[in-house]
Amino acid sequence: MATSKDILTVELGSRSYPILIGQGLLGDPQSFTETVHASDVLIVSNTTVAPLYLSTLEAALRPRRTVATLLPDGESYKTLGTVTRILDVLVANRFGRDSVIVALGGGVVGDMAGFAAAIYQRGVAFVQVPTTLLAQVDSAVGGKTGVNHPGGKNLIGAFHQPAAVVADTATLATLAPRELRAGLAEVVKYGLIRDAAFFAWLEQQAEALLAGEPEALAHVIRRSCQIKAAIVGRDEREHGERALLNLGHTFGHAIESATGYGRWLHGEAVGAGMVMAARMSHASGLMPQDDLRRLVGLIERLGLPVNIPNVAAEDLLEHMRIDKKVLGGRIRLVLLRGIGAAFVTAEYEPDLLRRTLEGHLADL
Repeated sequence: MATSKDILTVELGSRSYPILIGQGLLGDPQSFTETVHASDVLIVSNTTVAPLYLSTLEAALRPRRTVATLLPDGESYKTLGTVTRILDVLVANRFGRDSVIVALGGGVVGDMAGFAAAIYQRGVAFVQVPTTLLAQVDSAVGGKTGVNHPGGKNLIGAFHQPAAVVADTATLATLAPRELRAGLAEVVKYGLIRDAAFFAWLEQQAEALLAGEPEALAHVIRRSCQIKAAIVGRDEREHGERALLNLGHTFGHAIESATGYGRWLHGEAVGAGMVMAARMSHASGLMPQDDLRRLVGLIERLGLPVNIPNVAAEDLLEHMRIDKKVLGGRIRLVLLRGIGAAFVTAEYEPDLLRRTLEGHLADL
């Protein structure tokens, strides 16, 4: 049973919802008393997470009727075809519009379950139960759902806010070290875009975080969710400020697409993408050398890759050109004036972007 929890709120008027953070929440029926208002629940998980946590979640949801569908694990399965499998289970079990989908897993499961919820019978409720650090600090919050296309990452999707996010920090104890490191890349992002003091704290606590120290992880989940919840509350559909959350993502999504989904974890690609954005910012005369040095040093200390093997700069550019953030034919990027000072722009020298990409390929 859960002993204590933090509760944050994503303020969206009548669609506001809580983020519950704490140890043991997944097995505590109280976590779902106020968040799952349905007698019929479809649990969407995958073949890696379900053996660890599915029975615990099912027990916590009793006496509701629960049906579980297990998806294959991995970014390569984040497709329309996999979402169709979820829809088939909903139809076969006669789930109505008053049912709830619960996503039990990482970002891939959450994105697909949320997209299925957005389109099934024109929208049903869903609850995020993220089990990876990346999902707990980022993807489970904010209502972005969708799937990949061979031409680009997350090109097919919808905004569909969850009814709640239940982040059980105890699940991080079973997280593979590589997945933990990938999640920390998204944590670094929050310090870079909004909170220089938080970035400095990450520099001091890098080893504790890599060791999975529970108090340190709880702090980064709480602070990351605070920052994201505030931004989403002010700009739900990314018309302005929310675009800052894409720091490193335009580069990172291109890496994932160009190398074939699954070879790079999302957080790994974002980590490399943030370094690329920072080096481009420094080359533009915006970001001080010392801030660039600190960022590269922290990314390397966290065991995240910086360079991109076996990809041509033109391939990355081609994928960046069909990114969702392209407007009027211009690739919009999040750049940095320093740690904690990010901004969105399409005003930069195209040759500088190409040189930045080539610089990360030439260092191999």
